[in-house]
Formats: sequence, C-alpha cells, structure tokens
Amino acid sequence: MELLKEEKNQNGKQKPKKNIAKNSIKEIKQLTPSQIVEELDKYIIGQDNAKKSVAIALRNRWRRQHVGDSMKDEIMPNNIIMIGPTGVGKTEIARRISKLANAPFIKVEASKFTEVGYVGRDVESMIRELTDLSVNIVKNERLKEVELKAAENTDERILDILLPQAKKTSNGSAATGEVSEAEKIEKAAQDGINSQTREKFREMLKKGLLDKRMIELDLSSDNFPMLQVLGPVGLEEMGINLNDIFGNMMPKKSKKRKLSVAEARKVLAQEESNKLIDMDAVIKDAVEKVENSGIVFIDEIDKVAGGQGKSQGPDVSREGVQRDLLPIVEGSTIITKYGPVRSDHILFIASGAFHTSKPSDLIPELQGRFPIRVELNSLGKEEFYKILTQPENALLKQYSALMSSEGIELSFTEDAIIEIAKTAAEVNEQVENIGARRLHTILSTVLEEILFEVPDRIKKNKIEITKKYVNDKLNAIVKNRDLSRYIL
Repeated sequence: MELLKEEKNQNGKQKPKKNIAKNSIKEIKQLTPSQIVEELDKYIIGQDNAKKSVAIALRNRWRRQHVGDSMKDEIMPNNIIMIGPTGVGKTEIARRISKLANAPFIKVEASKFTEVGYVGRDVESMIRELTDLSVNIVKNERLKEVELKAAENTDERILDILLPQAKKTSNGSAATGEVSEAEKIEKAAQDGINSQTREKFREMLKKGLLDKRMIELDLSSDNFPMLQVLGPVGLEEMGINLNDIFGNMMPKKSKKRKLSVAEARKVLAQEESNKLIDMDAVIKDAVEKVENSGIVFIDEIDKVAGGQGKSQGPDVSREGVQRDLLPIVEGSTIITKYGPVRSDHILFIASGAFHTSKPSDLIPELQGRFPIRVELNSLGKEEFYKILTQPENALLKQYSALMSSEGIELSFTEDAIIEIAKTAAEVNEQVENIGARRLHTILSTVLEEILFEVPDRIKKNKIEITKKYVNDKLNAIVKNRDLSRYIL
C-alpha cells in the first residue's frame, strides 16, 4: 500500500512538470519580433537584416505550437544561412537568440565533421549532443522544483541517523501478541519523549548547530564504469552504462563513510532529489523540447563548400559532409541513447565567411534547405565606436570592471575611444579583416603595461586613457605593416 501511495504522489507531482517544455515556448510569447530585435540590440551593433530574420524564425517557433494539430506537422522551419566576414556578429546573434528562447542550443563547426567512412565525427553527433544538453536542462528544472521536498527528506534521514529508533525488546508477551496496559502507557510516554527530542534536534539542524557533528552514512558505490562502444555510424559517442545492464543481476554494494552533517546534507540532498524526479518523464520532455524548439548553429559551413576545382587530399570528404548534412536538415530520425529523435522541426542556422567559395558552391539540395539568406555587413569606424561604448557587455566596460577589482577606476576619454575605433578600422583594411575581434587585440596592446604593473608598481586610484596615450602605444605598430601583421 505504501508503494502505491508513493507512486500516486509521484504521479501527482509529475502533472505540472509536463508543462515545462511548453513553458519554454510560452516565454517567447512575451517577445514579439520587434522586442527580440531590441534585446539583440543590447549586445550586437548593426546587422539589422540578420536580427530581423532570426527574430521572425524564433517567433515562428511559438506560432507553430499554437497551430491546429493537422497543420502543425506541415509547417517546417525556415533555416537561415548568414554570410559575412569573421567578427561581425554571426555567432553572437545565434548565441543570444538561444538564451531568449530558453531553447536547447548547440554550436558546431562544419569543418570538424567527416563523411561516413572516414576517421572523425559524423554529422549525427550534433543531434546527440543537443539531446544530452536538453536532458540536462530539463533535469535541472525538475531538481529545482523538488528542492524543498528533497531538503525536508534529507533532514529526516539525518535525524534518523542521529536518533535511531529504539528496538523493540522481544519478550513473552510480544511473542504471543499480548501487550499489557502498563506497557502501552510506557510506550506512549516513550514515543512522546522521542518526538520532543526529535523536534529539538530538527530545530538545531535548521539553525546549523549540528553542522560539525560527524555521522556515518551508507553510500552506494557504482561498480561499473561508463564504457565507449567502438562501432559504425557514430555509436562510439552513445556509450553504454554497464550498471544499466548488470545492475539487476549484481547486488549493489554500499560503503560506509564518516562525514560531517553539513557534508552529509549535500550528498543526501542529491540522492533525495534524484529519487523525487522521474527520469523517464525528463527524457520524454527533453526529446520533445529538442524536436520542437532545438537550435543548431553550424559555423564555418563555407569550409565544406566545393570551392574551385575538385577537392583532393584532406578535403576529399567535403561534399560527403554536405550529403550527410542534407538528410538531417531535411528531417530524419537520429538514434540517441535516449531513443530516436526527429530533426524535422529543429531550426538550423548556418554561417560562413565565404572568402574562397560562394554559397552557390554548396550542393543544390543543401542550398534549398537554407531558404533565408542574410548578408552581414563589414564593420567600420562608426560601428567600432558603438561596439566599444553601447552594448551591456562592451569591451571598455569589461576592462573597467577588471580594474575595479584592484580598487582602480579606469576611464577612457571620448577622443581616445574614437582613436581606438579608427585604428581598428585602418588595421582591418591594411592587414586582414577580422571584424570586431580587432578591438580585442588593440585594447590588449594599449592596456598591456597598465594590466602588468597594477597593483605592484602603479599606486593610483584613477587611471584615464587619453588619445595621446593610445597613439603612443599604437603608432609604431600601425606604421610598420609587417609588425602590425604580426602583433595586431
């Protein structure tokens, strides 16, 4: 009967949890496409076309969830391919959009994959990794839900260890089932004393007065490790847990450990939390979350484009990678350790600089699966100035925060910021255009001496970076093109 009650309780608790995958989609409802663009503007300067495209794609995920069942499966995501030089915000847009959607998001590099038959990672591994990530997201959500109940159960287990129940003495009357009136009175009095003592200990436990007290725990030990399976079609990444195979045949061993109450509480809280969540429900919701709101960002897709002439040598599998990508982007079933996962409604965002190749060098079928094409603009002096000053995570704010940890107030004059932006634009034109990443190299060169000498040699409370200081640090480097190529 007790087991049935526990099962009912667990089932009762699971009902609200099943809405978690849907809740992540409901959160998007509050953000219209224009609001999504506003959120992206806080971190990314310019690139309005790309922001609009991903904002529409994100909103369409929510719209699809509220379409009738007959039409829902027919609506396919409009995958996006972003074209533009490095350092203009392609990856940052995708990363920020995944946070807004509270969706499973993974970034992969197309150049790391190989055609089936070659040594290396196969393209299906991206979906397996996305599913792993989704399971962790949903599991953490579940653990937060049962946190209070797990803490209560943990305290009860610690109290059971601190105050073990008195064993019943076996006597003639107990054996025959006869209990005298006097024994009943004595037992009731003893129970009252035990309950009072337990309450006192519970209060002490909550106040932390017993944290340093040592107790002995029986902790289960896993005898079998996680093994990797070597085999075809990416099975090496699935893994097999031998505990799942032999767990029912082999008795579980436990080992005794002495821990303080504070340490035991952490260990037991984890055990109790895992007991309270239903992993089958977690996996089911996680797979549903991947299939309906998962986002895969494929970077460096231009590296697997054919380019000029036929691929030879190490690039021989380029077109093969495209062919392997095609069924996943089109929609297929991928086998994972959590079961089959369909990729029909996963949103794919690809990006590439396409310096030596063109999007038209991709195989036609793959081009057709990325109907939305967005070109991102190169960044100039004005954009660099905005990047340095406007975003919430602007570089100048980052360096100021770093110096504030040393008790120093770091500030930049207006003309110094303009000079840094101007220099970054010039170096990008003369050497190699690496976009906003050039600001990192220039600022690290400008501030290198200060970062090295604080706090030993520089004792000031305030440091102001002026235009003259910036010129002194950069003039020699910018004028010498060979030197700038090496340093900046």
